[in-house]
Amino acid sequence: MQAQRLDETLHVLHGELEKADAETLSEYHKIFDFSWIYHDSALEGVVYNMDELQAALEASELPDPALGPVYDEIKQNQGAIQLIRELADKKRLTISLEVIKRIYAMLAPEEVEGRGPAKYRKDMPLHRMYFHDISKPEKISYKMRQLVTWMNAADTRRSTHTLRLAAKAHYQLLHIYPFPKHSGKVARLLMNLILIRGGYPPAIIHATERQRYYDALKTSEDATARIVTEALIASMNSALRFFEQEESARGGWRARSA
Repeated sequence: MQAQRLDETLHVLHGELEKADAETLSEYHKIFDFSWIYHDSALEGVVYNMDELQAALEASELPDPALGPVYDEIKQNQGAIQLIRELADKKRLTISLEVIKRIYAMLAPEEVEGRGPAKYRKDMPLHRMYFHDISKPEKISYKMRQLVTWMNAADTRRSTHTLRLAAKAHYQLLHIYPFPKHSGKVARLLMNLILIRGGYPPAIIHATERQRYYDALKTSEDATARIVTEALIASMNSALRFFEQEESARGGWRARSA
């Protein structure tokens, strides 16, 4: 029943997106991306304010050069989001190890510049934001190959709902924790790449859900999938409210101008 309700809401959202004009769509995507970067970064313990987001994403000149590293992080996050949208638009896409490493490289260009392909982590981090069990370094390569094989298997694609596939891929990648940094962001970008290719909007897990999210990762795939499902529902409902408000505001303006 929940999958049916999700698909019904998705159908309504697709209708709103199709009838919206270019100006409305542009505003929607801008607001959505601000929210995406803000909440996804907050899950990692990094909180940006609106001035920082606007300066990094919209200003032609940075107002405070001292905040250059902050602006760079925001721009890199936006670049990674744009990458998964471009990948999602491809008619044929195999989510390979190379694709996952490309996502990571967008978030951490300093880790790959002049060093060849992205490398997996080589140690067990002593201090990290997540507290679930993660793979030992010597197991990462094997488990990543396993994950990619499972995601692309014909039986997986045939028998696993898009939402379940996205949530499980995200959960598994976070438990592998393959990269020296940004593994959480990579896992959620991978999840959203799968969702977008399946016709869904991205699922943005809100900062207020941070502790529940961490607890779910320590608990089970099912607990994590519930968090992701709630985030997807919230994303769709938020989008529908935006379009309803835009339609109401424009209708009110037209009525006053008539």
